Amino acid sequence: MPLPRRLRSARPVNDLGGGAQVKDNVWVTTSLPDFATTGTTSPVADPTPSGGATDRPGWRRDTAVFLTSQTISLFGSSLVQYAIMWHLTLQTRSGSVMALAAVFGFLPQAVVSVFGGVWADRLNRKMLIIGADAMIAATTLALALFMLAGVKDLWLIYLALAIRSVGAGIQVPAVSALLPQIVPVGKLMRVNGINGTIQSAMMLIAPAAAAAVYAGSSIVAVFFVDIVTAVIGIGLLSLIAVPRLVRHLGAGEHPGYFGDLALGLRYAASHSFVRWVLGLYAVVFVLIVAPSYLTPLMIVRTFGAEVWKLTANEISFSVGMIIGGALLATWGGLKNRVVMMVASTVAFGGLAVALGLSGNLWVFFGFMFLVGLAVPFFSTTSMTVLQETVEPEMHGRVFWFVGIVMAVAMPLGMVVFGPLADRFTVEAVLVVSGVVMFLVVVAAVALPSGRLAMGAAHRHARGVTSD
Repeated sequence: MPLPRRLRSARPVNDLGGGAQVKDNVWVTTSLPDFATTGTTSPVADPTPSGGATDRPGWRRDTAVFLTSQTISLFGSSLVQYAIMWHLTLQTRSGSVMALAAVFGFLPQAVVSVFGGVWADRLNRKMLIIGADAMIAATTLALALFMLAGVKDLWLIYLALAIRSVGAGIQVPAVSALLPQIVPVGKLMRVNGINGTIQSAMMLIAPAAAAAVYAGSSIVAVFFVDIVTAVIGIGLLSLIAVPRLVRHLGAGEHPGYFGDLALGLRYAASHSFVRWVLGLYAVVFVLIVAPSYLTPLMIVRTFGAEVWKLTANEISFSVGMIIGGALLATWGGLKNRVVMMVASTVAFGGLAVALGLSGNLWVFFGFMFLVGLAVPFFSTTSMTVLQETVEPEMHGRVFWFVGIVMAVAMPLGMVVFGPLADRFTVEAVLVVSGVVMFLVVVAAVALPSGRLAMGAAHRHARGVTSD
């Protein structure tokens, strides 16, 4: 799809982009133009570090507390994720069961994100995150109590996954929109890199902790750990002072919920760079993330069903993410962020093929390490570019689209690859997905429309990073 260079307008030094300013701890935004009717795209947010959150005293403290709260919450959620994945893998050894778990775990998030993105732009983002965390913790508690009572049917796990996914649909857009609300725009890449490194470190601990609790006690004990971490995360988040996001609408402008939803749809449709990033996310999640969800199944079938092997698989991936995130946080990445994003997708394709061809368990772990190493160069870079270039008033709805793409693409890929893994080997599925990934990237570069999109995206990213 074509990606024309977007025009950029001059703005005051304390302007956050899209008419947003911090005044008396209130984040004020003016209304956005109707891009669908004017035929133009939005101005690019100014990523200079002098504006926005730098005017707020204590933004570093708030950022540290926020990242800590989300890391602790992520730790508990990761324990549940690993425990359920291993539980289903060890109990059923079925690709179809894993596919259903992915559908129930991701599809509700896509549906609820339709509302969550708009809520994140209309309501208190901090309270949305707290409410979603509380709902997820309550669901986990109910699942634990049912399993203690002897109810261990698959439908109960599927139901809990679906409700937790609903909470994620509310939480994810709010979290993604709140971070640039308290962090200076010019610091987002490094803060996102630090955040990725911290979360990766916690994800390194989480598989080992999940294995220790799961193997030493039961899956129910893992659930109770998640509840405790949720309470701690909520308590920390409540300490943060977040500027209120207040819109100044023009005369006669009183958009309701569906008006805001329609504006978000028009914005995403007219914003060529957002469309390009969303397309890249869709390809990666269908062809790479979904098949990688089957790697525990491959380990159990090919290398053995010991829990330590499943744990080592997750640790290899997490160590790679830690190093990749730390490298990105200290180095800052290439100035041409588009090249960094595309190169990481090429690496994903090659590593998927390498995983499928691995005949040795330790070689397999080595390639999983490299997959983790490549992840921050795609996820952190793409998220930072969106946070920098999208107007603050539209953050919730844009990250709603990102959440929908991820939540739909993942189960869609699993619906295809899960049953294939029952008919063929997981190794064959990984090789095919990697080859198709290569073909998609080659087509994106070789076709005239693809070259135009790449060139325009490069010019756009160069304009942002040169400010």
